[in-house]
Amino acid sequence: MTISKHFFGILFFGICGIASLQAQEIAVLKYKGGGDWYANPTSLPNLISYCNLHINTKINPRPQTVEPDSPDIFQFPFIHMTGHGNVFFSENDIENLRNYLFSGGFLHIDDNYGMESYLVKELKKLFPNKELVELPKTHPIFSSAFKFPEGLPKIHEHDGQRPQAFGMFDNDRLVLLFTFESDLGNGWEDEEVHNDPLEVREKALKMGANIIKYVFEN
Repeated sequence: MTISKHFFGILFFGICGIASLQAQEIAVLKYKGGGDWYANPTSLPNLISYCNLHINTKINPRPQTVEPDSPDIFQFPFIHMTGHGNVFFSENDIENLRNYLFSGGFLHIDDNYGMESYLVKELKKLFPNKELVELPKTHPIFSSAFKFPEGLPKIHEHDGQRPQAFGMFDNDRLVLLFTFESDLGNGWEDEEVHNDPLEVREKALKMGANIIKYVFEN
């Protein structure tokens, strides 16, 4: 761990805390390995618009793109990662991501179908001594803005398994959220992309707003 990056992370996120929800930036993670990190191009802009309208955030309407080994990652309190295929983190990626998460950053990984088997081995490199833990329905991320008494909603069927939200923690702070068998990002996309009913898209956007609100306040 380099002291400069760690210090920068602490300084930035401290400033963000003071500024509360003012002029936040969020980004998509451009990871290596050949997976389609660029999937769901309309999802984050739509989620940002929904959050700015319904939960009083002030997020830049244009999400940025950041690579896991870039020092620019420390500019973003929230990073979103998605895709269908292979994921690979280099040693530099691992060091930088770990510093970012331990400095106050947050990574949301939304499996767009087929990502889980590749992701798990990379997370083991990121946190060798931690495991993904399923969040209980009572976790505050399911009620921070809108109530989901049954936990993570189902948006797309995939393999017909139940939707699950897994977390990794630094002490008591949730630093990483992995949403599986839900596909929130598909529900955030423009209506004509998947032709989801309005109530399904609304459910996905509300859960996304919950994640954003929880991250910005914790």
